[in-house]
Amino acid sequence: MKVSLLIKTIGFYSAIACVFLGSCTKGKTDYEAERGVVDEVVEFKEVTSAVTAGYTISIEALNGTFYRGYNDIRVKIKDTQTNTPVEVSALTFLPIKTAVTGEKSSCPHQYDFGYNAENKYFFGYTVFTNESGTEGSWTLDISFTVGHQTVSLIKEVSVRQQTNKNLNMTAFTGKDDQQYIIALVSPQKPNIAENKLVAGIYKLNKPLDSSSNSIADQLQFSYSQADRYTLKLDPRMPEPSMGNHSSPNNKDLIQDRDGLYHGVVNYTMTGNWTLNFILLDPDGKVVRGTEVPKDFTPGVEGRKSELHLDILF
Repeated sequence: MKVSLLIKTIGFYSAIACVFLGSCTKGKTDYEAERGVVDEVVEFKEVTSAVTAGYTISIEALNGTFYRGYNDIRVKIKDTQTNTPVEVSALTFLPIKTAVTGEKSSCPHQYDFGYNAENKYFFGYTVFTNESGTEGSWTLDISFTVGHQTVSLIKEVSVRQQTNKNLNMTAFTGKDDQQYIIALVSPQKPNIAENKLVAGIYKLNKPLDSSSNSIADQLQFSYSQADRYTLKLDPRMPEPSMGNHSSPNNKDLIQDRDGLYHGVVNYTMTGNWTLNFILLDPDGKVVRGTEVPKDFTPGVEGRKSELHLDILF
């Protein structure tokens, strides 16, 4: 009994040392080289533009790049001749993926964009589910109204791999046989501190009756926000030398008025972290995810929830 108690005591204080000294694996893993340079990007730059019907349409994203995962998007429309903003009453935005087989699909997105009157741009988001390449290509179907005129255009765009693991996403089938997507929105660059963790949760809708709706209608309503769910969070460092330890003061993600899910993740040191999740539906039933053992297990790789995202910072 005394030996067992001693082992548990050593394990406990080893975990505390790992968390507060942050020295468990620094000599073994070059995290800086692994993750590269992660900068927090706040500036919107033009991804692509098009000219049609006398209007110049500029499509912007953070860093001027579309990535697999969550993307905030802005659209600016100007008179091509005068280069001045145009009074546009509405704008719709539909991302369309065309597979190599020719099959078309969409992804989670905001169809009716909002408008920032002060800075004269439309804003919304898209969660691209794949990079451009072997799995297919992406186009944007944009329509806007000026006076009584509706202008439409289709523009092909490139979607790149997301290299920042703090913005990972995952797609899965729940126990309710529904298909979901969870995409991390922020933080882009976490700190060794309590970080606000934001994610989007989306649900694939059942197809509409194709006999009475166009392909655009089908794609427009292909996904919706998963409302009133709860995303339970258990962050851990799963590497054997880290003992699968967690951290205090984490908060589960719940939906806010912006439709996104907000919580808190406490990173106590840099390195490989796993965000273990359990997704609960509005009735509190488990949609996907499993509990992770709470034991401190130095020398043993930590188990992960069946629903998780790996992070590195």
